[in-house]
Amino acid sequence: MKNIFLFILIGISISGFSQKKLSKLLKQQNQETIPYISVEALSNEKENVILLDSREEKEFKTSHLQDAICVGYDSFNLASIQPKLPNKDSKIVVYCSLGIRSEDVAEKLKKAGYTNVYNLYGGIFEWKNNDLEVLNSQEKTTDSIHTFSKEWSRWLKKGIKVYE
Repeated sequence: MKNIFLFILIGISISGFSQKKLSKLLKQQNQETIPYISVEALSNEKENVILLDSREEKEFKTSHLQDAICVGYDSFNLASIQPKLPNKDSKIVVYCSLGIRSEDVAEKLKKAGYTNVYNLYGGIFEWKNNDLEVLNSQEKTTDSIHTFSKEWSRWLKKGIKVYE
């Protein structure tokens, strides 16, 4: 019984430490001008939200959230996405791998007059780390997650890491 308690305590400590490290990374990389939405909050209200995936197409094809629209990062074009977002008051959640690239895309939306834009805290990695469903290019559930790079892959704790 003592060993089980110790194992649970270590697991909770590691999880909390991981979150602190992610928080530190996001503070270093982001301006935090776009409010975050947690994985838990988004999973509870997903049907009232427009999801924009700000990763590149190869990442999106490997894994994405259900009903997400791939808008890219390097290839992001506000003019081409605006017809898909006619109501500037709609709730929009932008995500990427961890929440860094998505902040940049969300900023562009905010500057274009969109008023209800959020950045998914921890991105698709946190989504998968919380055992939530991701889909492949055939819209089938997958455990494969494109990790952008080997360096960033350390943030993905669950699933199959894909680099190419």
